[in-house]
Amino acid sequence: MASIRVQVPAQVRQLPADLAAVLGLVVLTNLAVFLPVARETPLRIVFGLPLVLFIPGYALIAALFPEAGESPTEDGETSALSDRGIDGIERVALSFGLSIAVVPLLGLVLNFTPWGIRLVPIMIAVSGFTVAMTALAARRRLELAAEKRFSVPYRQWLDAGRTELFDADTRTDAILNVVLVCSVLLAAGAVTYAVAVPKQGESFSEFYLLTENETGELVADDYPTEFERGQSRPLTVGIANQEHERANYTVIAELQRVDIVDNETRVREANELHRFQPSIAHNETWHRQHTVTPEMTGERLRLQYLLYKGTPATPLNRSAAYRELHLWVNVTAPNTTAPPS
Repeated sequence: MASIRVQVPAQVRQLPADLAAVLGLVVLTNLAVFLPVARETPLRIVFGLPLVLFIPGYALIAALFPEAGESPTEDGETSALSDRGIDGIERVALSFGLSIAVVPLLGLVLNFTPWGIRLVPIMIAVSGFTVAMTALAARRRLELAAEKRFSVPYRQWLDAGRTELFDADTRTDAILNVVLVCSVLLAAGAVTYAVAVPKQGESFSEFYLLTENETGELVADDYPTEFERGQSRPLTVGIANQEHERANYTVIAELQRVDIVDNETRVREANELHRFQPSIAHNETWHRQHTVTPEMTGERLRLQYLLYKGTPATPLNRSAAYRELHLWVNVTAPNTTAPPS
């Protein structure tokens, strides 16, 4: 064990325990978010909440105030903040406040970059900021004399807890202390479970069609309705999974000649144009741009998109589709008249 410790760089060996814990939590959160197996578990929330709500602010406070702080005296008298630094309670309170301020600012900056506010850029920004502040905090703290550095009194807490639990003045005090510890652990476990396994809400899937406007932005507007046979027009089909689990879908695009009899639409002829089979995780969105090239001509043809969960049966039962979208289009034969010479 000693030989392994010698092989570790001196900067790492000298890293204060609280800052090492900050870096460890950053690593664990990234593993929980990006590893294929872990990202589907509640660990993503358990580690993600501290990273967003507490850790960035704690690293920033550690960089700003590397010196040990003094708590106010019993009579309420305190020296200037610059003289006494900040104590542990103040650090915790400021860490929450600064985290709530820093993370939205990082998101605002990302909003004006090509990467936008998405999971990967947010994780890189928050993790990078936290690691940078932790490195600065470690450097500033190690520049101080040992007796002036801030440190978390882990050993004092452990010794005090051991004394209260096992060396209590009376048997009643010892029992009460054990009951208190169990109550705190039970409450912490209940809160963790409520956050990590929230009550499942309504399950549904969003299904929609989009087009590109003049600036290349996807919008739900200006759908093509006039075609020539063989002419290709682009469309984008999208699915947003809110089923609280990964789902396998099948999307079928058909151009249909239909009759409407007694308010019932009957398909007389259908040409399948496209078929997609995406697998989408919960709370993720899937887009697929494709071109519609009709070969059937006529007026009031129906361009229909059918969404199925899993693989639809054969022959195709359109009424069993989970979701349905359609456009009414006109398709004319191409003008083959030769231009006048």
